[in-house]
Amino acid sequence: MNEPVLPPIGMLAELTHRCPLQCAYCSNPVELLKANREMDTAGWLSLFEQAADLGVLQVHLSGGEPTLRSDLVDLVACLARRGVYTNLITAGVGIAEGRIEALAAAGLDHIQLSFQGAFAATTEKIGNSLGAHQKKLETARRVRAAGLPLTINAPIHRHNMEEVPDFIDLALGLGAERLEIANVQYAGWALLNREALMPEREAVERQVQIVEEAQERLRGIMTIDFVTPDYFAIYPKPCMGGWARDAFMVAPDGTVLPCHAAATIKSLHFERFGDWSLSRIWHESAAFNAFRGTSWMQEPCRSCERQEIDWGGCRCQAMAIAGDAAATDPACVLSPLHARMGALINEAIRTKAADTTSGAFTYRRIGKVAEPTV
Repeated sequence: MNEPVLPPIGMLAELTHRCPLQCAYCSNPVELLKANREMDTAGWLSLFEQAADLGVLQVHLSGGEPTLRSDLVDLVACLARRGVYTNLITAGVGIAEGRIEALAAAGLDHIQLSFQGAFAATTEKIGNSLGAHQKKLETARRVRAAGLPLTINAPIHRHNMEEVPDFIDLALGLGAERLEIANVQYAGWALLNREALMPEREAVERQVQIVEEAQERLRGIMTIDFVTPDYFAIYPKPCMGGWARDAFMVAPDGTVLPCHAAATIKSLHFERFGDWSLSRIWHESAAFNAFRGTSWMQEPCRSCERQEIDWGGCRCQAMAIAGDAAATDPACVLSPLHARMGALINEAIRTKAADTTSGAFTYRRIGKVAEPTV
């Protein structure tokens, strides 16, 4: 059955696609938006006011690199004034002196700092940026000195999976309250680089054992969240809690989407804030209602007892692999295309020469790049 449309509680605001790093695993779209297409300060402030009116309780400020927005302090202050919890997701590179302190004074609640590797060489290879690792360490120290809670985000793939124990030690050493071991999800630039990023099954199994042991050992000391790799899963995750169920995201130009990769479903049209109010988009948009609830589901989802657990999984992954956004997510063992996931893993492993050749990455850069094929 379908649930009534409830107010959203969470929002991901991608303030910009600009970024000092060029990470090959980035989930931003392959066609990145330039600065002249970003929504201006007044637009974001109006959107945040409407989000608070709509019921949003927490906003994740992301990008690209959100600290490249000169108005970030004003945006945080607006959300703080409305009682909305704010989490800044940052690469931690090139943040001006005093900026973290100003954000804390404006009411920022939390900072999530990404590390591409537990060691400098890995961070610099994956992000294609010399000196980035040391800058991140300094940013982490400044975050803690400002009294802000800190999460370390570790996007995991073939080139850093063996560093998972070192990520745990790094997060502990930096005084983080939380570590997110986030296996890469293949959208945007990550999909373009899938063959170079895909780990081996044995490495994934070792990773799971290491994380589970650390979660138990560090209980009450540091929280470790684990984002499982879809291609190795038995059942899919409920993407964003379910399509347009309790959260949404906004692209730098104000386009409002149910999830960060939704624009890859070319049959759907997504409205821009300003053309439509946020409330109208949430309640009335055809794209938001396309996969909301369960009535859209095909078999085996339609009669599955898990339909209100995973909400059909990821629509964008279904589009990428099955060619049909309404299909059962191929990550699910019940999907007729589940074997395709294993075939893609094996195909990637056969090209393992990418392991030692940084040139195998197509680094994230502003400018049109051919869309990935599957």
